[in-house]
Amino acid sequence: MAFPAAMKSPVLLVAVTLALAILLAASFLIATGTRGEEAPEQAPWAAVPVKAPTVPSVP
Repeated sequence: MAFPAAMKSPVLLVAVTLALAILLAASFLIATGTRGEEAPEQAPWAAVPVKAPTVPSVP
């Protein structure tokens, strides 16, 4: 049974999108897995204290 020409395009689009999503998820898993045990608990920029902005009081 052959698919009509109109069915090939959506099937191909779904297949390519699924393949890209799998590759993206795998790359995120690899990236988070390669941090290892020696990685700091926090990102270096997260340790910088941030002061809340102050609003001047109106007399």
